[in-house]
Amino acid sequence: MKRSMGIKLVIVAIFFMAAVACEKEGVENVTNISSYNSDKSHHMGENCMNCHSSGGPGEGWFTVAGTVYQNDKTTPYPNATIRLYTGPGGTGDLKATVEVDGKGNFYTTEPIDFGNGLYMSAEGDTETKYMNSSLATGQCNSCHGVSTDHIWVQ
Repeated sequence: MKRSMGIKLVIVAIFFMAAVACEKEGVENVTNISSYNSDKSHHMGENCMNCHSSGGPGEGWFTVAGTVYQNDKTTPYPNATIRLYTGPGGTGDLKATVEVDGKGNFYTTEPIDFGNGLYMSAEGDTETKYMNSSLATGQCNSCHGVSTDHIWVQ
């Protein structure tokens, strides 16, 4: 009985230590913005905000983040450009421009007002693709690559 109780306490202690280690309590947001040719990003295709949010272990709290792929939808597309507009098809006011890094990831900690929704465009070397529906959040990889196609350009 004592051995079983001791094992349970060790398991609980390990779980608690791991949970505490993942949170950065009291840490303020830091600036972290992707740029062309940078190679410091990681975890292509994953929901960046799983870590890069208040209390998460990632550096900076992202307001918009995701991954852009080539037309094969498996190879990351480096150095594209993401733009957020108030209207569909690149119309309305341009609210933000985010550079895609050398690994195909884009992210920013800059404040972005999604208001009634923003429309995204992804610009590659030879084409620009527009998202037809508006966004209320910048967690692009929470849908793209999960329930919808990856973001891709040529």
